[in-house]
Amino acid sequence: MELKEILKAITIKTILGDAGKDITGIEIDSRNVKAGNLFVAVKGTQTDGHAYIAKAVGNGASAVVCENLPDSPDSNVTYVQVADTEEAVGKLATHFFGDPTSKLDLIGVTGTNGKTTIATLLYNMFRKFGYKVGLISTVCNYIDGEAIPTDHTTPDPITLNKLLGRMADEGCKYAFMEVSSHSIAQKRIGGLRFAGGIFTNITRDHLDYHKTFENYLKAKKAFFDGLPKTAFALTNADDRNGMVMVQNTKAKVYSYSLRTLCDFKGKVLEDGFDGMLMDINNREVNVQFIGRFNASNLLAVYGAACILGKKPEDVLLLLSTLHPVSGRFDALRSPKGYTAIVDYAHTPDALINVLDTIHEVLRGRGKVITVVGAGGNRDKGKRPLMAKESARRSDKVIITSDNPRFEEPQDIINDMLAGLDKDDSRKVLSIADRKEAIRTACMLSEPGDVILIAGKGHENYQEIKGVKHHFDDKEVLKDIFSNEKY
Repeated sequence: MELKEILKAITIKTILGDAGKDITGIEIDSRNVKAGNLFVAVKGTQTDGHAYIAKAVGNGASAVVCENLPDSPDSNVTYVQVADTEEAVGKLATHFFGDPTSKLDLIGVTGTNGKTTIATLLYNMFRKFGYKVGLISTVCNYIDGEAIPTDHTTPDPITLNKLLGRMADEGCKYAFMEVSSHSIAQKRIGGLRFAGGIFTNITRDHLDYHKTFENYLKAKKAFFDGLPKTAFALTNADDRNGMVMVQNTKAKVYSYSLRTLCDFKGKVLEDGFDGMLMDINNREVNVQFIGRFNASNLLAVYGAACILGKKPEDVLLLLSTLHPVSGRFDALRSPKGYTAIVDYAHTPDALINVLDTIHEVLRGRGKVITVVGAGGNRDKGKRPLMAKESARRSDKVIITSDNPRFEEPQDIINDMLAGLDKDDSRKVLSIADRKEAIRTACMLSEPGDVILIAGKGHENYQEIKGVKHHFDDKEVLKDIFSNEKY
């Protein structure tokens, strides 16, 4: 595509050089630049792309989009100056990859908890309806049945548009996408057209990046503010900020709730560790999920499917066939007779939801043992809160390591222990080795007890000093189970 055609997507301050060049690709990482590429110098949170313009040119970039023109421009390169490269890159990528979201219906799911479950269940449901469907999620991206590994909840704008472009080219009718607060704040979704947005809930998270809860909320709300009139906005009326999210949207607003009258109303009639009986809009359905938070997620899935034109009875039928997402309240039964639950819960609120759900199902018929840690180089303020909420809702807590990254595991554990009072401290152990922590929890368990192993869920690694070492909570459990005597 000619450079001048790509540049129609953005507002330009200055151009130095030939705008008629053919561009072979767009990159924001100078290491990936090839001959004929357009390099966009984005000022990121870690590094400033302007420092790598010379390297991009050396690798063959024929054009550069930047905020500050270089002091010594290369005469063979075209330089395009804009006010904000972070804002420009998404629009450039969308235009270069043929505006993929004009060819499929893109539904975004945002909130603190539940994004992966809702997006994945919608993907699975609409494939069962017979459509070709795309998924962009924390766990894995999919182009219909083809798995594309992922490193971020929401990819960078170029990866994102390339992925959506492939989905459109391969005939996908729908794409369901987790939309993180980082991607909204960093304008990674700029240029995309959403056919709908779903809000799950909002609680404290990512304050290492957003600094305040208000900034975090504003980032989430900006997604709904940007939806067009043709889109829908489906919000959780049970969350105190649910209606705040959609108060300025141009999209058509719908709501779902387990507590109040709304468009999509649900109620849990019976529950157990093998599933629930729910009432959804006065129809009963058995589902293979556990807990009120999952009941809320299923309501969002039901509502979105109905809004997208599916008959309620058909949606309920498929809802009853869907399985939980890996690492989301993933229950494993021990030969000794206790239950181990692996869950991605890594915020105070997510821990509260999962532990309250365990107690609702247990009804006092067994002990609850929680294995929990906190990620390194992330929001330190939530660490003592996570320990406190775990101790309040558990008979025993083992605080351990969870992706320490570049911090010392014991320092993170100490931050968590600081949130405990004397009574809480009596029921808490700290074991930095995660495998030993899980093994100890299993040794302490008796028939009828429940172990919650929180924080990592689907992840199959521990990130230590910049290296990802293989580690899978479920694998560790299965190994322990295989050696248990019963």
